[in-house]
Amino acid sequence: MKTLTNLMAIGLLACSMTTRAQESDMSSTARASEITEDFTRFRFGGYGEIAASYMDYDWNWVTNVGTNHRNRATISIPRFILAFDYKFSPKWVLSSEIEFEYGGTGAAKEIEWYEENGEYETEIEKGGEVALEQFHISYLFHKSLNFRFGHMIVPVGLTNAHHEPLNFFGVYRPEGETTILPSTWHETGIALFGELGHFDYELQAVSGLDPQAFRMESWIGEGRQTAFEETQFTHPAFVARVNYNGVRRIRGLRLGASFYYNQPSKNGSKPSRNRDYKYPLTIVTADAQYKSPSGNLIARGNVVYGHLGNSARLTSVNNGSSSASGYPNSTVAETAVSYAAEVGYNVGSFFRGKDLRLYPFFRYEYYNPMQSVEAGKGLLADKRLQKSVITAGLNYYPLPNLVVKADYTHRIVGRGNYNSQNMVSVGIAYIGWFVKR
Repeated sequence: MKTLTNLMAIGLLACSMTTRAQESDMSSTARASEITEDFTRFRFGGYGEIAASYMDYDWNWVTNVGTNHRNRATISIPRFILAFDYKFSPKWVLSSEIEFEYGGTGAAKEIEWYEENGEYETEIEKGGEVALEQFHISYLFHKSLNFRFGHMIVPVGLTNAHHEPLNFFGVYRPEGETTILPSTWHETGIALFGELGHFDYELQAVSGLDPQAFRMESWIGEGRQTAFEETQFTHPAFVARVNYNGVRRIRGLRLGASFYYNQPSKNGSKPSRNRDYKYPLTIVTADAQYKSPSGNLIARGNVVYGHLGNSARLTSVNNGSSSASGYPNSTVAETAVSYAAEVGYNVGSFFRGKDLRLYPFFRYEYYNPMQSVEAGKGLLADKRLQKSVITAGLNYYPLPNLVVKADYTHRIVGRGNYNSQNMVSVGIAYIGWFVKR
Protein backbone atom coordinates (compact mmCIF):
# COMPACT_ATOMS: atom_id res chain seq x y z
CA MET A 1 0.00 0.00 0.00
CA LYS A 2 2.91 2.36 0.62
CA THR A 3 3.96 1.87 -3.01
CA LEU A 4 0.47 2.68 -4.27
CA THR A 5 0.34 5.80 -2.11
CA ASN A 6 3.62 7.03 -3.56
CA LEU A 7 2.40 6.36 -7.09
CA MET A 8 -0.76 8.33 -6.43
CA ALA A 9 1.30 11.26 -5.13
CA ILE A 10 3.45 11.24 -8.26
CA GLY A 11 0.33 11.21 -10.41
CA LEU A 12 -1.15 14.14 -8.52
CA LEU A 13 2.03 16.15 -9.03
CA ALA A 14 2.03 15.40 -12.76
CA CYS A 15 -1.62 16.19 -13.32
CA SER A 16 -1.59 19.38 -11.25
CA MET A 17 0.07 21.03 -14.27
CA THR A 18 -3.22 20.78 -16.20
CA THR A 19 -5.39 22.91 -13.95
CA ARG A 20 -5.85 25.63 -16.53
CA ALA A 21 -9.01 23.87 -17.66
CA GLN A 22 -12.13 25.62 -16.50
CA GLU A 23 -14.88 23.03 -16.90
CA SER A 24 -15.56 19.50 -15.77
CA ASP A 25 -17.84 18.26 -18.57
CA MET A 26 -16.77 17.56 -22.14
CA SER A 27 -19.70 15.32 -23.04
CA SER A 28 -19.62 14.28 -26.69
CA THR A 29 -23.42 14.33 -26.65
CA ALA A 30 -23.47 18.00 -25.64
CA ARG A 31 -26.50 20.03 -26.60
CA ALA A 32 -26.31 22.24 -29.66
CA SER A 33 -26.82 25.35 -27.54
CA GLU A 34 -23.75 24.46 -25.45
CA ILE A 35 -21.60 23.97 -28.56
CA THR A 36 -22.75 27.32 -29.94
CA GLU A 37 -22.15 29.37 -26.79
CA ASP A 38 -19.06 27.73 -25.33
CA PHE A 39 -16.32 29.12 -27.61
CA THR A 40 -15.91 31.53 -30.52
CA ARG A 41 -13.35 29.93 -32.86
CA PHE A 42 -11.54 26.94 -31.38
CA ARG A 43 -10.81 25.08 -28.16
CA PHE A 44 -8.23 22.50 -27.12
CA GLY A 45 -8.36 20.17 -24.13
CA GLY A 46 -8.83 16.60 -23.08
CA TYR A 47 -8.94 14.23 -20.15
CA GLY A 48 -6.80 11.51 -18.66
CA GLU A 49 -6.60 8.86 -15.96
CA ILE A 50 -3.80 7.22 -13.97
CA ALA A 51 -4.63 4.09 -11.97
CA ALA A 52 -2.89 1.55 -9.74
CA SER A 53 -4.43 -1.60 -8.25
CA TYR A 54 -3.64 -4.46 -5.91
CA MET A 55 -5.48 -7.75 -6.55
CA ASP A 56 -5.71 -11.16 -4.89
CA TYR A 57 -6.60 -13.17 -8.02
CA ASP A 58 -4.87 -14.17 -11.26
CA TRP A 59 -5.86 -13.77 -14.93
CA ASN A 60 -7.01 -17.32 -15.66
CA TRP A 61 -10.72 -17.66 -14.83
CA VAL A 62 -11.16 -20.90 -16.84
CA THR A 63 -10.71 -23.25 -13.89
CA ASN A 64 -13.20 -25.16 -11.78
CA VAL A 65 -12.81 -22.57 -9.01
CA GLY A 66 -12.95 -19.47 -11.23
CA THR A 67 -9.76 -17.49 -10.69
CA ASN A 68 -6.99 -18.79 -8.45
CA HIS A 69 -5.74 -16.75 -5.50
CA ARG A 70 -2.64 -14.77 -6.42
CA ASN A 71 -1.37 -11.48 -5.04
CA ARG A 72 -0.31 -9.02 -7.73
CA ALA A 73 -0.36 -5.30 -8.54
CA THR A 74 -0.72 -3.21 -11.69
CA ILE A 75 -0.24 0.41 -12.69
CA SER A 76 -1.49 1.94 -15.92
CA ILE A 77 -2.74 4.95 -17.83
CA PRO A 78 -6.18 3.70 -18.90
CA ARG A 79 -6.84 6.73 -21.09
CA PHE A 80 -5.20 9.92 -22.28
CA ILE A 81 -7.38 11.92 -24.66
CA LEU A 82 -6.59 15.02 -26.69
CA ALA A 83 -9.60 16.96 -27.96
CA PHE A 84 -9.79 19.77 -30.50
CA ASP A 85 -12.88 21.63 -31.73
CA TYR A 86 -12.90 24.25 -34.49
CA LYS A 87 -15.67 26.47 -35.85
CA PHE A 88 -15.54 27.04 -39.57
CA SER A 89 -18.52 29.31 -38.99
CA PRO A 90 -21.20 29.67 -36.28
CA LYS A 91 -23.10 26.84 -38.00
CA TRP A 92 -20.32 24.41 -39.00
CA VAL A 93 -18.23 22.86 -36.20
CA LEU A 94 -15.42 20.29 -36.40
CA SER A 95 -14.90 18.09 -33.31
CA SER A 96 -12.13 15.56 -32.79
CA GLU A 97 -10.65 13.33 -30.07
CA ILE A 98 -7.62 11.05 -30.18
CA GLU A 99 -7.43 8.39 -27.47
CA PHE A 100 -4.23 6.78 -26.18
CA GLU A 101 -5.42 3.74 -24.26
CA TYR A 102 -3.06 2.09 -21.76
CA GLY A 103 -0.14 4.15 -23.03
CA GLY A 104 -0.81 3.61 -26.71
CA THR A 105 0.73 0.95 -28.89
CA GLY A 106 4.20 0.62 -30.35
CA ALA A 107 6.03 -1.42 -32.95
CA ALA A 108 9.69 -1.39 -33.90
CA LYS A 109 11.75 -2.78 -36.77
CA GLU A 110 15.30 -3.73 -35.81
CA ILE A 111 18.30 -5.03 -37.73
CA GLU A 112 19.87 -7.94 -35.85
CA TRP A 113 23.27 -7.38 -37.52
CA TYR A 114 25.66 -9.03 -35.12
CA GLU A 115 23.36 -11.62 -33.59
CA GLU A 116 21.37 -12.89 -36.59
CA ASN A 117 23.38 -12.04 -39.72
CA GLY A 118 21.59 -8.80 -40.53
CA GLU A 119 18.04 -10.10 -40.32
CA TYR A 120 15.16 -7.63 -39.99
CA GLU A 121 12.95 -8.17 -37.00
CA THR A 122 9.61 -6.53 -36.22
CA GLU A 123 8.43 -6.50 -32.62
CA ILE A 124 5.33 -5.30 -30.84
CA GLU A 125 6.59 -3.26 -27.90
CA LYS A 126 3.35 -2.11 -26.28
CA GLY A 127 -0.07 -3.64 -26.01
CA GLY A 128 -2.20 -0.52 -25.76
CA GLU A 129 -4.24 1.26 -28.41
CA VAL A 130 -4.31 4.56 -30.27
CA ALA A 131 -7.75 5.33 -31.66
CA LEU A 132 -9.53 8.17 -33.36
CA GLU A 133 -12.40 8.33 -30.90
CA GLN A 134 -14.22 11.23 -32.55
CA PHE A 135 -13.87 13.09 -35.83
CA HIS A 136 -17.07 14.67 -37.04
CA ILE A 137 -18.55 17.83 -38.49
CA SER A 138 -21.80 19.20 -37.07
CA TYR A 139 -24.18 21.54 -38.84
CA LEU A 140 -26.10 23.53 -36.24
CA PHE A 141 -29.31 24.24 -38.09
CA HIS A 142 -31.66 24.88 -35.18
CA LYS A 143 -31.84 24.17 -31.47
CA SER A 144 -34.35 21.39 -32.19
CA LEU A 145 -32.70 19.87 -35.28
CA ASN A 146 -28.99 19.55 -36.10
CA PHE A 147 -26.86 17.26 -38.25
CA ARG A 148 -23.60 15.41 -37.64
CA PHE A 149 -21.37 13.54 -40.09
CA GLY A 150 -18.32 11.44 -39.26
CA HIS A 151 -16.91 9.34 -36.43
CA MET A 152 -18.84 9.78 -33.19
CA ILE A 153 -19.71 8.30 -29.81
CA VAL A 154 -22.51 5.73 -29.81
CA PRO A 155 -24.60 6.90 -26.82
CA VAL A 156 -25.89 3.46 -25.77
CA GLY A 157 -25.95 3.12 -22.00
CA LEU A 158 -25.04 5.55 -19.25
CA THR A 159 -21.25 5.24 -19.44
CA ASN A 160 -20.87 5.62 -23.20
CA ALA A 161 -23.09 8.70 -23.22
CA HIS A 162 -21.21 10.22 -20.25
CA HIS A 163 -17.83 8.51 -20.31
CA GLU A 164 -15.48 11.17 -18.94
CA PRO A 165 -13.83 10.30 -15.57
CA LEU A 166 -15.69 12.96 -13.56
CA ASN A 167 -19.01 11.42 -14.59
CA PHE A 168 -18.65 8.27 -12.48
CA PHE A 169 -17.37 7.42 -9.01
CA GLY A 170 -14.49 4.99 -8.60
CA VAL A 171 -11.09 4.57 -10.18
CA TYR A 172 -12.42 2.53 -13.12
CA ARG A 173 -15.57 2.81 -15.17
CA PRO A 174 -18.50 0.64 -14.01
CA GLU A 175 -17.40 -2.79 -15.15
CA GLY A 176 -20.72 -4.45 -15.96
CA GLU A 177 -21.75 -2.03 -18.69
CA THR A 178 -18.21 -1.77 -20.06
CA THR A 179 -17.87 -5.56 -20.22
CA ILE A 180 -20.91 -6.41 -22.35
CA LEU A 181 -20.78 -3.23 -24.50
CA PRO A 182 -17.85 -1.61 -26.33
CA SER A 183 -16.39 1.24 -24.26
CA THR A 184 -15.83 3.89 -25.31
CA TRP A 185 -18.09 2.94 -28.24
CA HIS A 186 -17.42 5.02 -31.36
CA GLU A 187 -18.54 4.43 -34.94
CA THR A 188 -18.77 6.29 -38.26
CA GLY A 189 -22.02 7.51 -39.78
CA ILE A 190 -24.59 10.28 -39.64
CA ALA A 191 -26.73 11.66 -36.81
CA LEU A 192 -29.59 14.01 -36.02
CA PHE A 193 -29.67 15.67 -32.61
CA GLY A 194 -31.38 18.51 -30.81
CA GLU A 195 -33.56 19.74 -27.96
CA LEU A 196 -37.32 19.69 -27.68
CA GLY A 197 -38.44 21.39 -24.50
CA HIS A 198 -37.03 19.43 -21.58
CA PHE A 199 -35.92 16.61 -23.89
CA ASP A 200 -32.69 16.22 -25.79
CA TYR A 201 -32.25 13.45 -28.33
CA GLU A 202 -29.84 11.84 -30.79
CA LEU A 203 -30.60 9.53 -33.72
CA GLN A 204 -27.79 7.75 -35.56
CA ALA A 205 -27.14 5.48 -38.52
CA VAL A 206 -23.58 4.21 -37.98
CA SER A 207 -21.31 1.31 -38.86
CA GLY A 208 -22.31 -1.96 -37.25
CA LEU A 209 -20.42 -4.69 -35.42
CA ASP A 210 -18.33 -7.68 -36.49
CA PRO A 211 -20.08 -10.88 -35.28
CA GLN A 212 -16.86 -12.87 -35.61
CA ALA A 213 -15.52 -10.92 -32.61
CA PHE A 214 -18.42 -11.74 -30.26
CA ARG A 215 -17.35 -13.97 -27.37
CA MET A 216 -18.56 -15.60 -24.18
CA GLU A 217 -16.71 -13.45 -21.62
CA SER A 218 -17.72 -10.06 -23.06
CA TRP A 219 -20.69 -10.77 -25.36
CA ILE A 220 -20.47 -7.99 -28.02
CA GLY A 221 -18.00 -5.89 -26.01
CA GLU A 222 -15.10 -6.63 -28.41
CA GLY A 223 -17.26 -6.50 -31.52
CA ARG A 224 -16.20 -3.25 -33.18
CA GLN A 225 -14.91 -3.67 -36.74
CA THR A 226 -11.13 -3.39 -36.47
CA ALA A 227 -9.78 -6.03 -38.87
CA PHE A 228 -9.67 -3.84 -41.98
CA GLU A 229 -8.83 -0.27 -42.93
CA GLU A 230 -12.32 0.28 -44.35
CA THR A 231 -15.37 -0.36 -42.20
CA GLN A 232 -18.22 -2.36 -43.70
CA PHE A 233 -21.45 -0.37 -43.99
CA THR A 234 -23.60 -2.96 -45.75
CA HIS A 235 -25.64 -3.49 -42.59
CA PRO A 236 -25.53 -0.22 -40.60
CA ALA A 237 -26.67 0.05 -37.03
CA PHE A 238 -29.51 2.30 -35.90
CA VAL A 239 -29.25 4.11 -32.58
CA ALA A 240 -31.59 6.34 -30.60
CA ARG A 241 -31.06 8.11 -27.30
CA VAL A 242 -33.32 10.49 -25.41
CA ASN A 243 -32.84 12.32 -22.11
CA TYR A 244 -35.48 14.06 -20.04
CA ASN A 245 -34.21 16.90 -17.85
CA GLY A 246 -37.41 18.50 -16.59
CA VAL A 247 -38.93 16.33 -13.87
CA ARG A 248 -41.18 18.59 -11.85
CA ARG A 249 -40.32 19.18 -8.20
CA ILE A 250 -37.08 17.19 -8.53
CA ARG A 251 -34.44 19.62 -9.74
CA GLY A 252 -31.26 17.90 -10.88
CA LEU A 253 -32.89 14.66 -12.06
CA ARG A 254 -32.09 13.38 -15.54
CA LEU A 255 -33.78 10.32 -17.03
CA GLY A 256 -32.38 8.62 -20.11
CA ALA A 257 -33.01 5.70 -22.44
CA SER A 258 -31.28 4.31 -25.51
CA PHE A 259 -31.96 1.75 -28.23
CA TYR A 260 -29.62 -0.07 -30.64
CA TYR A 261 -30.37 -2.38 -33.55
CA ASN A 262 -27.96 -4.06 -35.97
CA GLN A 263 -28.04 -7.10 -38.24
CA PRO A 264 -24.26 -7.64 -38.41
CA SER A 265 -23.80 -10.77 -40.55
CA LYS A 266 -22.49 -8.89 -43.64
CA ASN A 267 -20.15 -6.80 -41.46
CA GLY A 268 -18.13 -9.84 -40.42
CA SER A 269 -14.45 -10.25 -41.16
CA LYS A 270 -15.49 -13.66 -42.59
CA PRO A 271 -18.65 -12.57 -44.45
CA SER A 272 -18.84 -15.67 -46.67
CA ARG A 273 -19.42 -17.81 -43.59
CA ASN A 274 -22.42 -15.70 -42.61
CA ARG A 275 -23.97 -15.60 -46.08
CA ASP A 276 -27.08 -17.60 -45.32
CA TYR A 277 -27.66 -16.40 -41.77
CA LYS A 278 -28.89 -13.39 -39.86
CA TYR A 279 -28.01 -12.41 -36.30
CA PRO A 280 -30.40 -9.59 -35.30
CA LEU A 281 -28.92 -7.69 -32.36
CA THR A 282 -31.09 -5.51 -30.12
CA ILE A 283 -30.00 -3.54 -27.06
CA VAL A 284 -32.20 -1.42 -24.80
CA THR A 285 -31.00 0.64 -21.83
CA ALA A 286 -32.47 2.94 -19.20
CA ASP A 287 -30.60 5.20 -16.78
CA ALA A 288 -31.08 7.99 -14.28
CA GLN A 289 -28.89 10.53 -12.53
CA TYR A 290 -29.72 12.85 -9.66
CA LYS A 291 -27.57 15.77 -8.52
CA SER A 292 -29.01 17.77 -5.64
CA PRO A 293 -29.18 21.57 -6.14
CA SER A 294 -26.31 21.95 -3.66
CA GLY A 295 -24.25 19.34 -5.54
CA ASN A 296 -23.64 17.39 -2.34
CA LEU A 297 -25.73 14.32 -3.19
CA ILE A 298 -25.09 12.44 -6.44
CA ALA A 299 -26.82 9.19 -7.39
CA ARG A 300 -26.82 7.21 -10.64
CA GLY A 301 -28.36 3.99 -11.87
CA ASN A 302 -28.69 2.10 -15.15
CA VAL A 303 -29.97 -1.12 -16.73
CA VAL A 304 -28.73 -2.75 -19.97
CA TYR A 305 -30.44 -5.67 -21.70
CA GLY A 306 -29.28 -7.20 -24.99
CA HIS A 307 -30.61 -9.95 -27.24
CA LEU A 308 -28.76 -11.67 -30.12
CA GLY A 309 -30.87 -13.73 -32.51
CA ASN A 310 -29.58 -17.01 -33.98
CA SER A 311 -26.70 -16.98 -31.49
CA ALA A 312 -26.27 -20.78 -31.64
CA ARG A 313 -25.61 -20.63 -35.39
CA LEU A 314 -23.12 -17.78 -34.87
CA THR A 315 -21.37 -19.91 -32.24
CA SER A 316 -21.05 -22.73 -34.75
CA VAL A 317 -19.69 -20.38 -37.44
CA ASN A 318 -17.15 -18.80 -35.09
CA ASN A 319 -15.99 -22.14 -33.72
CA GLY A 320 -15.07 -23.10 -37.28
CA SER A 321 -12.50 -20.30 -37.45
CA SER A 322 -8.81 -21.11 -37.39
CA SER A 323 -7.02 -20.32 -34.15
CA ALA A 324 -4.60 -18.24 -36.24
CA SER A 325 -7.43 -15.83 -37.09
CA GLY A 326 -7.25 -14.30 -33.63
CA TYR A 327 -11.00 -14.62 -33.19
CA PRO A 328 -12.46 -16.54 -30.26
CA ASN A 329 -13.80 -20.08 -30.47
CA SER A 330 -16.42 -19.83 -27.75
CA THR A 331 -20.14 -19.85 -27.13
CA VAL A 332 -21.96 -16.61 -27.85
CA ALA A 333 -24.90 -15.94 -25.54
CA GLU A 334 -28.42 -15.14 -26.66
CA THR A 335 -28.93 -12.53 -23.92
CA ALA A 336 -26.69 -10.40 -21.73
CA VAL A 337 -27.63 -8.10 -18.88
CA SER A 338 -26.11 -5.49 -16.60
CA TYR A 339 -27.56 -3.23 -13.93
CA ALA A 340 -25.91 -0.93 -11.43
CA ALA A 341 -26.48 1.88 -8.95
CA GLU A 342 -24.08 4.21 -7.15
CA VAL A 343 -24.49 7.01 -4.63
CA GLY A 344 -22.09 9.48 -3.07
CA TYR A 345 -22.39 12.38 -0.64
CA ASN A 346 -20.05 15.32 -0.07
CA VAL A 347 -19.12 15.07 3.61
CA GLY A 348 -17.05 18.22 3.15
CA SER A 349 -20.31 20.14 3.33
CA PHE A 350 -20.39 19.44 7.08
CA PHE A 351 -17.34 21.68 7.59
CA ARG A 352 -18.44 25.28 7.52
CA GLY A 353 -16.23 27.86 5.89
CA LYS A 354 -14.20 25.26 3.99
CA ASP A 355 -14.50 24.52 0.28
CA LEU A 356 -13.97 20.78 0.68
CA ARG A 357 -15.39 18.28 -1.81
CA LEU A 358 -14.97 14.75 -0.46
CA TYR A 359 -17.45 12.12 -1.61
CA PRO A 360 -17.57 8.70 0.04
CA PHE A 361 -19.51 6.49 -2.38
CA PHE A 362 -21.01 3.04 -2.73
CA ARG A 363 -21.73 1.13 -5.95
CA TYR A 364 -23.47 -2.17 -6.61
CA GLU A 365 -23.40 -3.94 -9.98
CA TYR A 366 -24.70 -7.19 -11.40
CA TYR A 367 -23.73 -8.35 -14.87
CA ASN A 368 -23.65 -11.51 -16.92
CA PRO A 369 -22.47 -11.71 -20.55
CA MET A 370 -24.07 -15.19 -20.68
CA GLN A 371 -27.39 -14.50 -19.02
CA SER A 372 -28.96 -17.13 -21.27
CA VAL A 373 -28.05 -19.22 -24.33
CA GLU A 374 -30.32 -20.27 -27.17
CA ALA A 375 -32.60 -23.03 -25.93
CA GLY A 376 -32.61 -26.52 -27.45
CA LYS A 377 -29.17 -26.19 -29.09
CA GLY A 378 -27.09 -28.11 -26.57
CA LEU A 379 -25.31 -24.99 -25.30
CA LEU A 380 -24.59 -24.20 -21.66
CA ALA A 381 -24.12 -20.80 -19.98
CA ASP A 382 -20.91 -20.55 -17.96
CA LYS A 383 -21.82 -19.50 -14.42
CA ARG A 384 -18.28 -18.25 -13.76
CA LEU A 385 -19.16 -15.18 -15.85
CA GLN A 386 -22.02 -14.17 -13.56
CA LYS A 387 -20.78 -11.47 -11.18
CA SER A 388 -22.11 -9.25 -8.42
CA VAL A 389 -19.73 -6.38 -7.69
CA ILE A 390 -19.61 -4.21 -4.57
CA THR A 391 -17.39 -1.13 -4.67
CA ALA A 392 -16.87 1.46 -1.92
CA GLY A 393 -14.44 4.34 -1.81
CA LEU A 394 -13.69 8.06 -1.83
CA ASN A 395 -13.56 10.77 -4.48
CA TYR A 396 -11.67 13.93 -3.50
CA TYR A 397 -11.84 17.02 -5.74
CA PRO A 398 -9.00 19.46 -5.01
CA LEU A 399 -10.23 21.39 -8.08
CA PRO A 400 -13.56 21.24 -9.93
CA ASN A 401 -11.91 19.43 -12.85
CA LEU A 402 -9.39 17.26 -10.96
CA VAL A 403 -10.25 14.22 -8.85
CA VAL A 404 -8.24 11.81 -6.70
CA LYS A 405 -9.93 8.43 -6.24
CA ALA A 406 -9.52 5.39 -4.01
CA ASP A 407 -11.77 2.36 -3.68
CA TYR A 408 -12.16 -1.27 -2.66
CA THR A 409 -13.96 -3.78 -4.91
CA HIS A 410 -15.35 -7.19 -3.97
CA ARG A 411 -16.69 -9.51 -6.69
CA ILE A 412 -18.99 -12.41 -5.95
CA VAL A 413 -18.62 -14.94 -8.78
CA GLY A 414 -21.39 -17.34 -9.82
CA ARG A 415 -23.55 -16.46 -6.80
CA GLY A 416 -20.67 -17.41 -4.50
CA ASN A 417 -20.00 -20.86 -5.96
CA TYR A 418 -16.52 -19.83 -7.16
CA ASN A 419 -13.62 -17.94 -5.63
CA SER A 420 -14.42 -14.31 -4.95
CA GLN A 421 -12.14 -11.50 -6.12
CA ASN A 422 -10.86 -8.47 -4.20
CA MET A 423 -9.14 -5.35 -5.47
CA VAL A 424 -7.87 -2.07 -3.95
CA SER A 425 -7.29 0.81 -6.36
CA VAL A 426 -6.10 4.41 -6.33
CA GLY A 427 -6.10 6.86 -9.17
CA ILE A 428 -6.25 10.43 -10.38
CA ALA A 429 -8.14 11.95 -13.30
CA TYR A 430 -8.68 15.33 -14.91
CA ILE A 431 -10.85 16.83 -17.62
CA GLY A 432 -11.17 20.22 -19.23
CA TRP A 433 -10.56 22.69 -22.02
CA PHE A 434 -7.08 24.17 -21.66
CA VAL A 435 -7.38 26.85 -24.37
CA LYS A 436 -10.45 28.62 -25.76
CA ARG A 437 -10.61 31.37 -28.31
